[in-house]
Amino acid sequence: MSVKAEAGSLGVSFNRLWSAAMFSKFADGLAGAAIPLLAASLTRDPVLIAIQSNMMLLPWLFLAIPLGAILDRVNRRLAMLLVQISRVLIGATIAALILSGGLSLWMLMLLTFCFGVSEVVYDTATQSSIPTLLKGNQLERGNSKLQIADTVMQSFIGVPLGGVLYVVFTASPFMGLALCYVVAAVLIFSLARDALQGKFTAKSDRPKLSVEIKVALDYLIGHKPLLRLVIVTGAVALFYAMGQATLVLFILDHLKVPEAGYGWVMLPLAVGALVGAFASPKLSNRFGRSQALAISLPASSFALLIAGLAPNVTWFVLASLVHGFFIAQWNILLMSTYHLMIPNEIFGRIHGIRRTFVWGLMPVGGLVGGLIGKIDITLPMVVGGICAVVVAASQIKFVSSIRT
Repeated sequence: MSVKAEAGSLGVSFNRLWSAAMFSKFADGLAGAAIPLLAASLTRDPVLIAIQSNMMLLPWLFLAIPLGAILDRVNRRLAMLLVQISRVLIGATIAALILSGGLSLWMLMLLTFCFGVSEVVYDTATQSSIPTLLKGNQLERGNSKLQIADTVMQSFIGVPLGGVLYVVFTASPFMGLALCYVVAAVLIFSLARDALQGKFTAKSDRPKLSVEIKVALDYLIGHKPLLRLVIVTGAVALFYAMGQATLVLFILDHLKVPEAGYGWVMLPLAVGALVGAFASPKLSNRFGRSQALAISLPASSFALLIAGLAPNVTWFVLASLVHGFFIAQWNILLMSTYHLMIPNEIFGRIHGIRRTFVWGLMPVGGLVGGLIGKIDITLPMVVGGICAVVVAASQIKFVSSIRT
């Protein structure tokens, strides 16, 4: 039985899921700083850096749909528990390879890809579980809390600390993230067995997996506003990936930031995202979810463009502050919109299909960003920012008209 939150409370199950997210996101932050710095120590080629930076996203292209369909069938708690254990092993493996001197760029790419596979399962299971734990009027509060956990633990604490730990002792961030994933696994284990489950058909009555995927695909294609929203999101995500593909080189080589300062330069993005996460429910209530959603995407795109034009660190961090605020708004309001538009019994499959398209396009954008970064390391953010602004601004009327 799913555990619904009481009025005024988001419920015990949600709070445990959120606590697990806190430790997971802290670990993600350690990896988010340490992996790009580790890659930059192995190569300075913009194309290879772009490929490495998108290895986390490639599993969304190849595996999101079948894994989403499977997660509509299996116990989500068990899937999340197994994923956390796999993350512990991946982090420990990277640390061991660093200590032994056996880590190559290609091995790092493979292990980053494995991290990406775990993210597909964990993210899909989490987002599929939210509507079973929260009522419609609690969705923005719940998504806001998850966004705050993401911002505080990953970007405020994990990324800056990961950069410092990497400089002090290269393997230490990966040892730390393995420990954090152990704690997150314990918290997931503490959930009731069926706490995260929606309504499921008995296994003997279920059609083939391919049939269930087709049902979800037909639903998405037939739901025109949902389909268009997915396409718009995918197009902008492609240009964001283009802009951020060589971000570590932009910061280290263009802005001349030392490695120990890498995480701190990323901190203003987190500050903006934290403020945006707190403000999102209030702005949604005051102006309406669709209106707030319509403004957030072009505003964050414009901030990306301004960041790419930055001649110094001060300019860059101010633009990052604005970008973080509006991208947090978009993420929270978009997920709340999806939770209301998509039936929970097919949410995993729809989530997998849309992420395959949206996040699957990002490695393409990243590769393009790496190629044009060979010309000038500032070009990916400028070109990606301009393209994102054009697409996002052209869709303001549509997004503001969405009703759930």
